[in-house]
Amino acid sequence: MKKRSLFTFLLFVMFGTIPRGDCQKPTTREKILSLYSGKAPQEWGETVKCAKTRLDTDQKVIALTLDACGGSKGKGYDAKLIDYLESAKIPATLFLSGLWVDANPEISQRLTKNHLFEIENHGLNHKPCSINGRSVYGIKGTSSPKELFDEIEQNAAKIENLTGRKPRCYRPGTGFCDELGVEVAKVLGYEVVNFSVLGDAGATYSKNQVRTALLKALPSSIILMHMNHPEGETREGLIDAVPQLKNQGFRFVRLSQFALK
Repeated sequence: MKKRSLFTFLLFVMFGTIPRGDCQKPTTREKILSLYSGKAPQEWGETVKCAKTRLDTDQKVIALTLDACGGSKGKGYDAKLIDYLESAKIPATLFLSGLWVDANPEISQRLTKNHLFEIENHGLNHKPCSINGRSVYGIKGTSSPKELFDEIEQNAAKIENLTGRKPRCYRPGTGFCDELGVEVAKVLGYEVVNFSVLGDAGATYSKNQVRTALLKALPSSIILMHMNHPEGETREGLIDAVPQLKNQGFRFVRLSQFALK
């Protein structure tokens, strides 16, 4: 037996483990499992510690973000909403779930080619960001650090395949997360981005409610709306609000144009 092999064998006999060489450093996945498995989060919601909700600027700007979720009611596409943004030259950040991308491959491809939009990560299966399976709105969150890793990274791979760039932002399904889930995302290199203005409440707001919500926006606001419910009135409310917001001196930007806070 070679000297190295004998040494390794003796260590295994003595300690029940084989040491890693320099080329076998723990993977990011292993690191996350080691750091977060068995831990109990203390926070739960849409505004937990370190989740980003505003742009870090004093300029009179607004970031419009549109979610494309998943599930049987999440496969739609409000083409007229996107057409309006294109015709009005309004930039936006689109958070796409893996479920929605798989259901809408041609639309996904078209959106990635439009320079008005940037594509970010809304999770593989549109699950709340949890390390212990906590639920909200009847939707079970990721059940473990391992499942959360897959929820984030597998959808990031889909988006990178679509766009040629790895997303830098992650918005959990439903927007709910615990603070340890936010830390996991940070270890993976993402910022968890929620919102300061609830624009359409999951596309359940009426046109008037959408307009009222948007007109309450302050400088540096991140607005949350949805692009996968053409049956809703999100589009109508947005079209009503945009001219008034522009008259007030606001301009629309993508998330990547500013740091987040």
